[in-house]
Amino acid sequence: MDTFTVIIAMLVAVLLSGMLVRLLPVAIPLPFVQMALGFVIAAVLQRGVVLEPDIFFLLFLPPLLFLDGWRVSKVAVLRDSSAILQLAFGLVFFTVIGVGYLIHWSIPAVPLPVAFALAAIVSPTDPVAVAAIARKVAIPKRMMAILEGESLFNDASGLVAFRFAVAAVMTGTFSLRQAALSFLWVAVAGMVVGAGLTYLVAKARKFITRRLGEDQGTEVLLSLLTPFFVYYVAERVGASGILAVVAAGIVMSYAEMSGGVLAETRMARHAAWSMVRFLLNGVIFVLLGEQVPTILAGLSEAAHESGAHSPPWLLAYGVLICVGLVFLRFLWVSASLWINVKRARHRGDDVPPIGLRLVLAMSLAGVRGAVTLAGVLTLPLALPDGSPFPARNLAILLAALVIMLSLLLASIALPRLLHGLQFPDSGRAEQERALTQDAMLEAALQSIARQQAESPVSDAGLYARVADSLAQVLRQRAGEPDEGVSVDELARQAEIERRMRLGAIVASREAVFHLARTHRISDTLAREQVRLLDMQEARIRSTAG
Repeated sequence: MDTFTVIIAMLVAVLLSGMLVRLLPVAIPLPFVQMALGFVIAAVLQRGVVLEPDIFFLLFLPPLLFLDGWRVSKVAVLRDSSAILQLAFGLVFFTVIGVGYLIHWSIPAVPLPVAFALAAIVSPTDPVAVAAIARKVAIPKRMMAILEGESLFNDASGLVAFRFAVAAVMTGTFSLRQAALSFLWVAVAGMVVGAGLTYLVAKARKFITRRLGEDQGTEVLLSLLTPFFVYYVAERVGASGILAVVAAGIVMSYAEMSGGVLAETRMARHAAWSMVRFLLNGVIFVLLGEQVPTILAGLSEAAHESGAHSPPWLLAYGVLICVGLVFLRFLWVSASLWINVKRARHRGDDVPPIGLRLVLAMSLAGVRGAVTLAGVLTLPLALPDGSPFPARNLAILLAALVIMLSLLLASIALPRLLHGLQFPDSGRAEQERALTQDAMLEAALQSIARQQAESPVSDAGLYARVADSLAQVLRQRAGEPDEGVSVDELARQAEIERRMRLGAIVASREAVFHLARTHRISDTLAREQVRLLDMQEARIRSTAG
């Protein structure tokens, strides 16, 4: 079978996975179904997809991290910035050191730099996998916001730490001072490159659109190409492409909130990116399943690399690493929540006590997934002197075991822990929704009044009737003209109402954008309301003529 057949089989597997999850009588997480289908593909076709590590990294991470930066709620990140930064950076480095020494201690055959590299790549969490596991159990919104914010930034910190550890293996030397300076450079330069290039792309798009008009397909394609362009440029200048695409996604979010895009384009772009996210996450787990036969075939070699006497010891090592990850996360989450509660109470806020069940849920929610798989497969095949990269097969096997074990553990425990769990809520969500509805209503009414004031003298009576009352709308939509109203007057009245409604929608949408730009409401709520307004606008425009 050729490569084309394998790729088509992978896409079909992603398609079938969503159907199978709904058909199965037992709630099985979507990633498990996708991995099983990937295993079937590799077993039936007798081959899997083998990608060069750098190509694998380039194909999957830029769009996923870009979309995370684009879609994450900036208000939620700012509100819980302390907790998110503690988890995304402090916990990552705590995990790299703790789990790195645990791996080296339990498997002495693994060099310490390789152990640090493996610990770094299993540090990033995957909220998509958490959401898939807990799809039948409501995750508290604030808890999910913290997990998403953590995942956005720990993708970057974990992968950057991974690259430094790999560099130490390749060069044989490591300097903490040099690593800190290099980290500062790649981090700052990456964010500057990502933000700067995306800002220039947005400005160029706006300049061209003003002169040539807006083309829906071009707009969607431009948004899809942006993360790859940003990642490539950042890597070429020696900066972090990972942080660059995260920064690019954040800047793109602010550009989106400035408006200036047609409703139809926004809807098409949302649909395209939703498909990209589903497809890439699905393909990654299918790929993981395809690697299982190869991993099983290399069990003896991995066992030899670990110094174990038999392959079953490898499962024990995977369990040990997974337990170590959960334990360190439990310690860090407990300390982080305790510190944040102390600070809140010191400010005079009324914060309920943090229960053990909440800490356990946050600890087990650190599920590993797409980023861990993508990163570990980028390990070099050989050292500069041509010798094999030490314990590469073992590292890939252990990373795969951690992914599967963390998914399994979370799928069993999370639904029980989350059932009826009350996460401390700031009460802001309802306030934001009420503020949004008031702002939209006020903007719509002002738009109608403004259009009425600007109405032509000849149609002043019609504008007044439409603005004062829309009681006749139902009869007009049914095609039943009012008594004493001519057909021409009815047509003009319908057109006036249409323009007023469109104007009200535009004003309401701008009000929502303004609230989001000033961080008075969350990006998530803003996109929800804008999507509803876009659909209303598309429906009104489709009935024109």
